[in-house]
Amino acid sequence: MPIGLLGKKIGHTRVYDANGVMTPVTVVQVGPNRVLQVKTTATDGYNAVQLGFDDQLEQRVSKAVLGHVRKHKGVAVRRIREFRDFTKAVSPGDVLGPDVFVVGQFVDCIGVTKGRGFEGVVGRWAFRGGDMTHGAKGWHRRSGAIGQRLFPGTVRRGLKMPGHMGAVRRTSQNLEIIQVRSEDNVLLIRGNFPGSEGDYCVVREAKKIPLDGRRHKLIHDARQKAKDASAGKKDEKKAGAAKKK
Repeated sequence: MPIGLLGKKIGHTRVYDANGVMTPVTVVQVGPNRVLQVKTTATDGYNAVQLGFDDQLEQRVSKAVLGHVRKHKGVAVRRIREFRDFTKAVSPGDVLGPDVFVVGQFVDCIGVTKGRGFEGVVGRWAFRGGDMTHGAKGWHRRSGAIGQRLFPGTVRRGLKMPGHMGAVRRTSQNLEIIQVRSEDNVLLIRGNFPGSEGDYCVVREAKKIPLDGRRHKLIHDARQKAKDASAGKKDEKKAGAAKKK
């Protein structure tokens, strides 16, 4: 995995650029991330960096985790995650923050969706349900038949049925970084991604749009051109309104 950081979803707001164009953003705290361990092919069979995020009291951490972080001269943390093939050279004890990313870079954000509890097939899978009229009774929000008769005589594997909805890991790809605020340890990322405010998440380099790739430049230039065009239309509108007065 390329460069990535553990973070926490703080909230949502909007920012304005120099042309007055508004952009909705998600505020994500991504620091400090402490390097707990660096694994190499020679010692562990693969390359990886283990990061810890959100400091915790030692008495609230298991003895196994506490012994591990002490061994690598770290501190007790709430979240630990391993990033394979980390492209940035680091050492145990280093502290990483939002400045590992740059404005205009595309990232993938991984979070856990909001839990919805137990849902029926209409709410969970958008089933049509039964008729509300024409003599239909007691079958308005059900799925209908779920099995066969003689053969195979069982319910099909993977059939969509009522059950727990939400609380699953999901990834939103190709989100643009609008601002990097190192002094506050936060990133402002365009749009939204799964998870409630206060939930932990992972922010990593976009797999499909690398920073040094041609596609990144094309998309970034196209968005900048669209922003300039929008600002130009606003200026024309203001000028026209001023002339009418």
